[in-house]
Amino acid sequence: MSTTTTSQTPESEGPGRHGRLIQNEATTEIPVHLLFRDESDPVSVPLRPTVVGRRHGTGEQPRLRRPSPAKPRFVPQVDPELGERPARVLPGAAGLLAGVCGAAGCVAASWWAGVLPPLAVAALRLPAYPGAGLGPLQWAAYAGAGALGVLGFGGLARGRTGRAWVLGLFGRYRGTVRRTGLMWVNPLLLRRRVDVRLRHWRSEPMPAVDGDGVALRVVVLVVWRVRDTARAVLGIDDHETYLRECVEAALARVPVEAPGGTRTQVEESRAALTRLTAADAAPVGLEVFSVQPVRIEYAPEVAPAMHRRRVAALDARHRASVLTSVVDSVEDTVTRLTVRGLVDLDDYERKALVRDLTVAFCAGRGERVP
Repeated sequence: MSTTTTSQTPESEGPGRHGRLIQNEATTEIPVHLLFRDESDPVSVPLRPTVVGRRHGTGEQPRLRRPSPAKPRFVPQVDPELGERPARVLPGAAGLLAGVCGAAGCVAASWWAGVLPPLAVAALRLPAYPGAGLGPLQWAAYAGAGALGVLGFGGLARGRTGRAWVLGLFGRYRGTVRRTGLMWVNPLLLRRRVDVRLRHWRSEPMPAVDGDGVALRVVVLVVWRVRDTARAVLGIDDHETYLRECVEAALARVPVEAPGGTRTQVEESRAALTRLTAADAAPVGLEVFSVQPVRIEYAPEVAPAMHRRRVAALDARHRASVLTSVVDSVEDTVTRLTVRGLVDLDDYERKALVRDLTVAFCAGRGERVP
């Protein structure tokens, strides 16, 4: 009588059967059919990434954390519909012609009314006319000719290179004039002159800090210009004051290298100041090319302490360089004397020679032996 022992072996799971799972308190659930597959072209099973908590001594991976999104930086906004556009103007010849016609009309109305002086009649070579008097028609002719002359001569304007006019009518923006030369602009429009040339501004000493938080006073040179005249004039109260405040805000956010910083650090600080100031000034129509510190000094409350610290650092650096030079000179002298066989020294004599040479070299350089 034979006893048959049945051993259970894992069978391949078919696609239609529910996969058995291996589960442990320290692992996630893993389908068995993913470990033992007999299909030549198995069906891909989408798996979702699992995040587990780390347990000391189990070898588990640490919990995966998604990086927190960066907080959006505040950007000033102005009216999106407010933007520079060219204004409608006429050549200056049109205004001159209208003004001359208006003046000629006034003279003709005076001659018609008979109020033109005889000398003017003779100078203009007009025929003698007794005049019809100042009636309604004459006054209407006076009004029309006078209005034409005032509009013609009153609208004449001269455009200059690097200057622009922002035009407005009853509080509404009507366009910007960047043309040069003589032109005619509607005299009813309000004109605001804007300088659009490349400009530079040297600030007064502004508060700042270095990388260690030490208070500084910085004078910066800003190179800028007005790019959008409509936003610079109408979108803000005073664009020059706003630019000054933007520079001061950038100095409060960017550490400025203290006196004695490397060229690379100074360039990085200048680039950061320029980038922040340009980003803040762009929405109001200002274009900033460079914000460069031209004078950096410590604040009055920390200047004496930082001056003593700087002098001490320079003195220590100088002493270290002198000591290194003396040690190299002594080592070279002793080595040459020994190699050439000029002296035969034991340890005590070598130490005495090194001490005497060190004292001699330091005395020759005007330094005291530490």
